[in-house]
Amino acid sequence: MKLLVLGTWEIIVIVLAILLLFGGKKIPELMHGVGKGVKNFKDGMNGVEDPKEKKEE
Repeated sequence: MKLLVLGTWEIIVIVLAILLLFGGKKIPELMHGVGKGVKNFKDGMNGVEDPKEKKEE
């Protein structure tokens, strides 16, 4: 299995493409949405673990 490793130039090209597609004003909104999604995912994972711990007590 090959591991995908992004170099500096690939990251720069991806960032420039995102800037061109969404514009500079939309980027903070997109990142805010991604942050909320990650937080919800983490909260959901913690919620899954809690009932198991309560059953053992």
